[in-house]
Amino acid sequence: MARIGWRDFFADPELQALIGRALDNNRDLQAAAARIEQARAGVRARGADLAPQVSGSLGAAKIGLPDNLSLLLGDDTLTSYNGLLQTSWEIDLFGRLRSLRAAALEQYLANAEARRGLATSLIGQVAAGYLADREYAERLALARDTLANRERSLHILTRRYQVGSGSNVEVTQAETLRTQAVGEIQAIELARAQNLNALALLVGEPVAESSFRHDLEQVGLDQPIPAGLPSALLVNRPDIVAAEHQLRRAEANIGAARAAFLPSISLTGMAGSTSGDLDGLFGTGTGLWLFRPSISLPIFTAGKLHANLRLSEAQRAEMLAGYDKAIQSAFRDVADALAQRRWLAEQIATTEQAITALAERLRLAQLRYDAGRSAYLEVLDAERDRFSTQQKLIQLRRAWLASGVALYAALGGGFPEPESQGRNP
Repeated sequence: MARIGWRDFFADPELQALIGRALDNNRDLQAAAARIEQARAGVRARGADLAPQVSGSLGAAKIGLPDNLSLLLGDDTLTSYNGLLQTSWEIDLFGRLRSLRAAALEQYLANAEARRGLATSLIGQVAAGYLADREYAERLALARDTLANRERSLHILTRRYQVGSGSNVEVTQAETLRTQAVGEIQAIELARAQNLNALALLVGEPVAESSFRHDLEQVGLDQPIPAGLPSALLVNRPDIVAAEHQLRRAEANIGAARAAFLPSISLTGMAGSTSGDLDGLFGTGTGLWLFRPSISLPIFTAGKLHANLRLSEAQRAEMLAGYDKAIQSAFRDVADALAQRRWLAEQIATTEQAITALAERLRLAQLRYDAGRSAYLEVLDAERDRFSTQQKLIQLRRAWLASGVALYAALGGGFPEPESQGRNP
C-alpha cells in the first residue's frame, strides 16, 4: 500500500479532483514548499564556503598635501587610482565547513520529507472529509424518507382520531416521532455544513455541496489489506525519514563544533595595479600583488566552544528521542488502523443483522396494532429503534472506509515528490 500513488488508491473521480485542488491551493502546503526553498538556499550558501571567494574593486583617492610637501612635489594634491582582484580560501582540513554543509543538506532533506508528510496528511484529511460528507448525504436521505413515512402515519392517525376510531394519545405520539425526525434532519444538515467549511479550509477554496454525487459504495476504498505487513514499510513514513535526517543534522553539527577547537588555515591573495593617473592604471610598472597565508587557533574563548559542543550533543539527544518516538507512533498508528478495520467489520455485520431483526419487529408490531392487540407506542418504539440502527450502519460503513484511509496514511502513503522538489538541492 505504501507504494501505491494516491491517484491509484483513491480511484473515485470526485475525490481525486478534490484532493488535486487541495494539493494545489492548501496554504500550509505552500508554506512547506517555501521552507524547502529556504533550506535549499542554505545548502548552496554552505557549499559556497568550500570554494575560493573572489572579489574585485576599483578605487580612487585624492589627498591634500601640506605646504612643505607641495613645494617639494610641485602640486598641492596627490591623486591615486587602483584596481584590485582579491581572493580568499579557507582550507577545510578538519571538516568544519563540510560538516556545516552536511547539516544544511540534512535540514533540506528533512524539510522535503516534512512537506511530503504534510501532503500525505492533507490527502488523508480531505478523503476523511469527503467520506463524512457522503455519510451525511446518506443519513439525510434516510432521515427525509423516515420523515415522509412518519408524516403519513401522523396523517392516518389524525384521521382515525377525527372519525372516532383512534385516540389523541396516538396522535401525540406520532407527532413526537415526526418532530424527532425533523430535529435529526436539522442536526445532520448543520454537521454537514460544518464539515464542508472544514473541507474548504483544507482545499483552500469553497467546496459546493452540489459538487458531490457518489454514495459510500461508489467511493471505491474497500481494497483488501494484505496479511503480514512488514515493519520495514514504516521507513516510508515521512515523519520517520524526516526525524532521521534531523538526527543526522545534529551529528553533523557535533562534527562542526568539534572542528572549531582545531586550527583553521586561510589563504588570502591580491593582485592589481595602482597609478597616479587613470590613463596609466593598467600600464607597465603599476602592478602589485600580495599572498598571505594565515593559521588561526583558538586559545581562550571563555568556554564558548565547549558550550557549543555540549549544545550540539544535547540537540542530538533530543533528535534521537524524537526519532524513537516517531517509530513508536508509526507502529501505534498502523496497529490502531488495523484494529479499527477488524472491529468495524464485525460491527457492520452485527448491525446489519440487527436491522433485519428490527424490520421484522416493526412489521409484527404494526400487525399487532392493526389487529388491536397492542398500543401504537409499540410501533413507535420499533420504528425509532430501526431508524437509529440504520443511521448507525451508515456511520459504521463510513468509519470502515476511513480506517482504510488511516492505514494508507499510517504506512506513509504514496505521495511522490514533484520534479521541482528533487533530492538534490
